[in-house]
Amino acid sequence: MKNIKHQVRKQVRDQVIKQVNDQVNNQVSNQVRKQVNNQVYDQVINQVNWQVMNQVEDQVRDQVYDQIEENFDN
Repeated sequence: MKNIKHQVRKQVRDQVIKQVNDQVNNQVSNQVRKQVNNQVYDQVINQVNWQVMNQVEDQVRDQVYDQIEENFDN
């Protein structure tokens, strides 16, 4: 009887440890995934913002130069 109690206790303990480990691993994995996704998203957004700003800057500069040239030609 003692042996059976010991086995049952060990089984329950092993199951609990496995469940807790699985849960912790899932939480950590989810947090890391979220963090990485957020960082990648932020980087992409920053890159796109810089590209758009640079394009707009170039366009505006070209327009201003064109207008200045036009004014001088007239």
